[in-house]
Amino acid sequence: MQETQKKKTGQGRTRFFGIPLIMPFIRPYVLRVLFMIFLGILSSLADTIYPLFNSWALDHFVAERTLDGLPVFLSLYILLMVLQEADNYYCLYQCGKVEVEIDRDLRNAAFAHLQTLSFSYFNQNSVGYIHARTMSDTERIGELMAWRMMDVVWNVSYIVCVTGVMVAVNVRLALYVLVMVPAAAVIIMYFQKKIVAGSRRVREINSRITGNFNEGITGIRSIKTLRIEEVMKKGFEEETEGMHRTAVRTARHGALLTSMITFLSSMALALVLWRGGALTMEGVIRIGTLSVFMSYAVGMLEPVQGIITSLSALISIQVNIERFTGLLEEESDVQDTPEVIEKYGDHFRAKRENWEPLRGDVEFEDVSFMYPDGNELVLEHFSLKVPQGTNIAIVGETGAGKSTLVNLACRFYEPTQGRVLIDGRDVRERSQLWLHSSIGYVLQTPYLFSGSVRDNLRYGRPDATDEQIREALHMASADFVVERMEKGLDSDVGEGGSMLSTGEKQLLSIARAILADPRILVLDEATSSVDTVTERAIQDAIAAVIRGRTSFVIAHRLSTIVGADVILAVRDGRILEKGTHRELMQQKGYYYQLFTRQYEESVWAGS
Repeated sequence: MQETQKKKTGQGRTRFFGIPLIMPFIRPYVLRVLFMIFLGILSSLADTIYPLFNSWALDHFVAERTLDGLPVFLSLYILLMVLQEADNYYCLYQCGKVEVEIDRDLRNAAFAHLQTLSFSYFNQNSVGYIHARTMSDTERIGELMAWRMMDVVWNVSYIVCVTGVMVAVNVRLALYVLVMVPAAAVIIMYFQKKIVAGSRRVREINSRITGNFNEGITGIRSIKTLRIEEVMKKGFEEETEGMHRTAVRTARHGALLTSMITFLSSMALALVLWRGGALTMEGVIRIGTLSVFMSYAVGMLEPVQGIITSLSALISIQVNIERFTGLLEEESDVQDTPEVIEKYGDHFRAKRENWEPLRGDVEFEDVSFMYPDGNELVLEHFSLKVPQGTNIAIVGETGAGKSTLVNLACRFYEPTQGRVLIDGRDVRERSQLWLHSSIGYVLQTPYLFSGSVRDNLRYGRPDATDEQIREALHMASADFVVERMEKGLDSDVGEGGSMLSTGEKQLLSIARAILADPRILVLDEATSSVDTVTERAIQDAIAAVIRGRTSFVIAHRLSTIVGADVILAVRDGRILEKGTHRELMQQKGYYYQLFTRQYEESVWAGS
């Protein structure tokens, strides 16, 4: 699904790599980051000092052929090594810790915010898009704040320290080394641009390959029945070949860049040896000084490459930052007012002591509704009273808009005009959590979470005892599902309930709804995808669970709702007819046509 939401973040505003947008997540770690920067500077300073130790050793021990002061020299050298390694260890440890902690905080914030968004957001954005915001983008931001920042700090401080030492020792030799820096910078920027573009292209192709791989596994039944194995294989090979060509081209650019930087370093070393050797022969500088410049000439250009690479990453990562913060800035179409939150709590901090008992009276008062991504009303001036305990059936052809009324009653969407009343009060006067805690929803395609049967049923009621769970299973006619499983309630249902049949998952879903003891129950075509035997069991369970509760039954098989108190016949998102089964059959209108057509089809299928 293509993203249709307008991104609010990053439009018309200039930011330093987007970092101010994520400052709330960085602020708790500012002191640690500053300490990491300090340790990085100390490490680069140590790397600058090593050649000076070597210089002194050459000038003193080698040139003067003496071992005087060797114990002190070795002690200081070893002490510097120990201190630097300790510095490096602690700096790397803190970098890794900051990365995973910022990553954790970003993902927690994103996931928590997603729980507060209304259905319209998930209808308009694909799972892949949302997954990338909460996983890939947060990972890159965490990497930015730890490793990329430290790379820049170390490289910049090393260049500054080395330049300062070289200029202080011999300006002319320093210029021979530094003259290579601008040339290296130009070459690095040229190739880095190509490498970044190639890497981005590889990631894009890899995303498609992952998608194709997923389709090749999850859609294997359709692939085999349609006999399109060769088509799928060819498409997959084309994508992998494209990724191969792009990756090889990117690797070639990387190899050229490395070779050219090595060449420039060799050129700088040659200039130092040429001019420095002459100065050494003339007695202007000592052999130790020449060794210092040789070390700096070899190591000077690598930090330049590191700085440009890190800056490229910092610039490109602004997109990740803006996409992530754009997610956090998304506002739900359904929101509680500050007054309601103050009294009843929000999604995560409920003030249950202030919650009034919910009876189950539902009323639509002159309701008109248009979906947030739509351009026409799907309900217009609709009014309906549903007393407590009433069984409402909603019927119609596929795509008729049967779920609209249910979505409004459950406050998954807000009316465009008019009011929805629960127990005589506008639903907006109470919290969403208050309402949703009293609603049981059984979907057409049942979903179970990974874990045991017991864990899944307790999502409906966390404090339920095993006795209460077994009672709910009995009411849902789901006893046999658990009895046939080796570990009973402790049996694993698999990812999404993959170890159970559709009918078994549906029965467990009904048991979960029963265990929650909701005052309002929604059954969304709960029997449309099961066999007739399982349908009978589900119908018995439904008859037990709706007793005494306000219920909305979205029905595909009309024979299952003939006993409903009120039947609403829906077409093109509008209520055409309303009444009992007998009343609607006598009218011989739209419902009569649906029912008789389905009856004739069932008779024909059985003959």
